[in-house]
Amino acid sequence: MADEQVFDADFLQRLRTLFFKLRRRRLLKQKGVQQTKAVGFTREFKDYRHYTRSDDFRAIDWRLFARIEKLFVKLYEEVQEYHIHILIDRSVSMVEPFPRKRIATLRLAVALAYLGLMNQHRVSMLSFSDQVRQEVPPLKGQGHIHRVLQHLTNMPFEGVTDLGALRGFRPKRDRRGIVFILSDLLGREPEESAAALEIATSWPAETHVVHVLEPEEIRPQIDGEVRLIDVETQEQRQLTLTKRDMERYQAAVESFLEQLGQSCMRRRVDYVTWRTDLAFEKMFLELLSRGSALSQS
Repeated sequence: MADEQVFDADFLQRLRTLFFKLRRRRLLKQKGVQQTKAVGFTREFKDYRHYTRSDDFRAIDWRLFARIEKLFVKLYEEVQEYHIHILIDRSVSMVEPFPRKRIATLRLAVALAYLGLMNQHRVSMLSFSDQVRQEVPPLKGQGHIHRVLQHLTNMPFEGVTDLGALRGFRPKRDRRGIVFILSDLLGREPEESAAALEIATSWPAETHVVHVLEPEEIRPQIDGEVRLIDVETQEQRQLTLTKRDMERYQAAVESFLEQLGQSCMRRRVDYVTWRTDLAFEKMFLELLSRGSALSQS
């Protein structure tokens, strides 16, 4: 797939505009200087105020005094540094037979990475199919977004989904972790998805599961005699589907999604479905509004 179909100029411009809006929204919500006692933080200059006798003289800005001959002290904001882990399902079912799932997943991964890098957090890009693989080493600083774009554009989608492979991932405790799992959660059996969520509860991190779905996977428009082919294993089945069969299928999918959501809620894991037919900006803002620490940084 051509690069511009995934990260074209229009998408990148929309991404920049979206983040300027997010930044303005956060600035309007801030009230004074906020501090945290958590480990893994940096000091960011915020403002000046007049020096008083109770202040530490070491906080005086002597360069400013040399210019205007008045005593001011610097105010800093202690900003928590997070380690953001973005895990991308790179199995074949993420690109066949619905290539929009790959595009939506890669664009979401880039948007999350961009938000993290812009706010000086550490960002790790990983992928999984039958095993977890680190795509690029941990990055920090918004200048690295071009490296992320280049690598994700060329990342192959191949192999069979094995959600149990998530056992091979465990975020470190050196700083607070935020994990995003981007996947269609299509394992060999529906139970695999619930088992994968059980793995996520052991991670020392705030975890979000983004379930990427094509509308036709929820309500397929097929009937009569069909041959179904598993795009990952090439297993084939010849079936005759009636209207009643399709109604049962849709009911089973809706029950599966509801059970996943409830399972995540019990485990304090955030779960959201990401439909490929809806506007990217709408879905992304909805994801951030669900309480992630990333949206507050």
